[in-house]
Amino acid sequence: MRSYISYFKIKFIQGLQYRAAAYAGIATQFAWGFMYIMLYETFYSSNPQMAPMEFSQLASYIWLQQAFLALFMTWFLDNEIFELIRSGNVSYELCRPLDIYNLWFAKSCATRLSKALLRCFPILIIAFFLPTPYKFSFPVSLTAVMLFGLSMFFALIVVVAYCMLIYIFTFYTISPIGVRIALVMTADFLSGGLVPLPFLPAWLTKYIYLSPFAAMQNVPFRIYSGHLNSYEALQAIALQGIWAVVLIVFGKVLLSKTIKNVIVQGG
Repeated sequence: MRSYISYFKIKFIQGLQYRAAAYAGIATQFAWGFMYIMLYETFYSSNPQMAPMEFSQLASYIWLQQAFLALFMTWFLDNEIFELIRSGNVSYELCRPLDIYNLWFAKSCATRLSKALLRCFPILIIAFFLPTPYKFSFPVSLTAVMLFGLSMFFALIVVVAYCMLIYIFTFYTISPIGVRIALVMTADFLSGGLVPLPFLPAWLTKYIYLSPFAAMQNVPFRIYSGHLNSYEALQAIALQGIWAVVLIVFGKVLLSKTIKNVIVQGG
């Protein structure tokens, strides 16, 4: 365990060094945040009674989404891992006296956390001082803050475990592009990355809420904004925990079987 924690620290510190990219990302995410809020403002002005969320809740949801983009977006993948698999250099990883799943999992968590840490505070602080209706609001209660933090942890585990499956499936393909696009686009839509899930039809969301996709960014952002009450939040967090365990166990078993059949050619 110490080896993985040390590896996590190394990758986390390494990720904090890319500050220029973080500044550029902050500017880009502010632009996208304003664009989304203006788009929904038009929708709300035409028929506010039909909206499934209060506009203040939606604004907080969007700013949280932009602030923690690197934490929860499934398209934020590690190209180094893909290159290791494609080139066959994954054999060097297998020579290490460490579990490759745990190693890649720690690396993914560290990279996401470091990038999110550099970007989240400037975005949220500036958004808090914006005028209504663009303002980022305080959480509804102290209970919501604690549940939000717990849900953020499980959401990160679910996202990383899902991305680990993308890496594993790449072993079975010549190019990672097809698997990457298919699984990323599916998760991006069904997790609320494009449209918050409450805006989708009820006949569809009743199934999505039971899936691992709803256990990603959807739960913590709706808890913070007050769209989920304490009882609903606890139920959603419990489901997050279940999916985190299921995805990790499935990924470990699948990778173990995959590694046994890996053939690396070259010299």
